Amino acid sequence: MLSRVWAARGVRNPSDMETGFEHLLPFTALAGAEAMAEVLADAIAAGRRLLIVGDYDADGATAAALGLLVLRRLGADVESLVPNRFEYGYGLTPEIVQLAAGRKPDVIITVDNGIGSLSGVEEAARLGIEVLVTDHHLPGTELPAARVIVNPNQPGCGFPSKNLAGVGVMFYVLMALRAEMRRRGQFATKPEPNLADFLDIVALGTVADVVPLDRNNRILVHQGLARMRAGRTRPGIAAIAAAGGRSLSRVTAQDLGFVVGPRLNAAGRLEDMAQGIECLVTDSVGRARELAQRLDTLNRERREIESGMQAQALAAMERIEAGQSCSLVLHDPEWHQGIVGLLASRLREKFHRPTFCFAPGGDGELKGSGRSIPNLHLRDALDRVDRRHPGLMLRFGGHAAAAGLSLRPERLDDFRDSLEAVARELLSPADLEEVIETDGALAPDDYTLALAKTLREQVWGQGFAAPAFDGEFQVRSQRVVGGQHLRLELRPDAPSDRSPPLAAMLFRHPDALPARIRAVFRLDVNEWNDTQSLQLVIDHWVPA
Repeated sequence: MLSRVWAARGVRNPSDMETGFEHLLPFTALAGAEAMAEVLADAIAAGRRLLIVGDYDADGATAAALGLLVLRRLGADVESLVPNRFEYGYGLTPEIVQLAAGRKPDVIITVDNGIGSLSGVEEAARLGIEVLVTDHHLPGTELPAARVIVNPNQPGCGFPSKNLAGVGVMFYVLMALRAEMRRRGQFATKPEPNLADFLDIVALGTVADVVPLDRNNRILVHQGLARMRAGRTRPGIAAIAAAGGRSLSRVTAQDLGFVVGPRLNAAGRLEDMAQGIECLVTDSVGRARELAQRLDTLNRERREIESGMQAQALAAMERIEAGQSCSLVLHDPEWHQGIVGLLASRLREKFHRPTFCFAPGGDGELKGSGRSIPNLHLRDALDRVDRRHPGLMLRFGGHAAAAGLSLRPERLDDFRDSLEAVARELLSPADLEEVIETDGALAPDDYTLALAKTLREQVWGQGFAAPAFDGEFQVRSQRVVGGQHLRLELRPDAPSDRSPPLAAMLFRHPDALPARIRAVFRLDVNEWNDTQSLQLVIDHWVPA
């Protein structure tokens, strides 16, 4: 079964699934990593003050936490700053540089941002602050005048994996720094840090940022998960997982993406990511639990806000014929700017259209966040809009699947029209029809707990999707649990099948199903009272 599933995802050789460190791409292949390592080694030796300026999502938080922990272990005088998104927005802006200047840093290190911060880097230079940029977002036509830039997606970088998350880029810089300090003999009298000890943080940020899990990223995530399962993880990650009801002894990449990551992200969406970073770096189990509970509370608030916004958006969509458009742009003056990205994701899933949702910003601007569908590179689409209508967007950035922008409220209709025009050029009618790819049908003997466990142990995620199967079933019983989910008993719809009914769950769907369905499903392990059993999770269904 693994051979069949891996082959369907482009794996041609069993060695492509090896997850040992020896298979990681070398830091020497990442342009600028060694140059940045030399600058950092000099700064540490000279006792210069370093300030990490991060982003307010889980990738930025994990990258900042990783930098703090390792740089301090290497003897650096380093702090972090994550500006409040509602006051300062995204990236190293001149306003953020002025805020950072209050900390009196000699060097600013950006993580998960900075590749588009031309004016911010200029402001830092005016104030006598050196800037080192680590980022993974796509650059514009001009790069900032930073001392060194490390970004696998910058022009001239031949690093084979363009999919590193921001935390992955920082991990590579720190590998280069450790090698540089080793070359200088810095570890002759003190222990050399084992960077593998920090891969739990790297795995969390990589999965939470939904970057494609190419081979290099799968190695990073696999190694991080292995440490979590062995109990070798940061107190904060363990506490957040526990707050979400997950045991780290059996943690999966899906747990990082749907349980731990959202709770960490909630801090940046609703308040201040500083508490998320503190949760990751603290060595105190008690403090980690306290912060994790706060993050869990914020995540519950986020869900409530998102639910209300989604109801408003769906009500608005009833007045719009989505089938006649190639894109969706929605705005409500009551929406929360920290949640519009999640709302855009939900609407993209429902209508299969590239979608932007806008909320008021604190500066009189509209803040928009977008999510795309296959075959439309969202950041490239915005770049095309910008070339045709200079000044329409005040700021924009992102990558293929997600992007953000700011504009004046009176230009919203202009943006809606220009995005629709670009989408019509780049998308065909077939692109607007959602296609659900599966790994086919299962034989009766494949419905086993053992296979479910085997599949769960693998690393799945963006670009390397978890196996999904399809089949027709008789619905033997169904009941609503938790107010909005269906617990089912299914039997494969084959006359010769006399096997026991299969337990299944259909989440966020309380309405009754017909007697026979065709379903797309995943094999899952249900754990209850220390007992494990096979369970199907229904992702899609239609009447059979």
